[in-house]
Amino acid sequence: MARIDIDGGDLVVTIEGMDKLWALKSRLSIPLTNVRGATIDPGAVKEPKGIRAPGAHLPGVIVAGTFHREGERVFWDVRDPAKAIVIELADERYARLIIQVDDPRAAVELIEGARHGA
Repeated sequence: MARIDIDGGDLVVTIEGMDKLWALKSRLSIPLTNVRGATIDPGAVKEPKGIRAPGAHLPGVIVAGTFHREGERVFWDVRDPAKAIVIELADERYARLIIQVDDPRAAVELIEGARHGA
């Protein structure tokens, strides 16, 4: 599970609980200017993951960590696909963040509102 916060001009993603161990990350901070958008996408977990390096992938249980696919680096932290959101990035280490949040709708609204200066 991840927590989303806006800190000044940055999107901050904090990985919580045991997921920190699986994902091998505890926090990501991304300038809002590099956030292209966020969407609710429970189907994202069905897409091919690519090569895991480093992280964990136990189908139907957890996808966490960094995965490389078709020249892109994607960060995953999902246990429950129904709570997955996708954050598209530009000019960052990761092309996308696919993460599980407690309230997907509220997280997407927070991100989109911050991107548009609301």
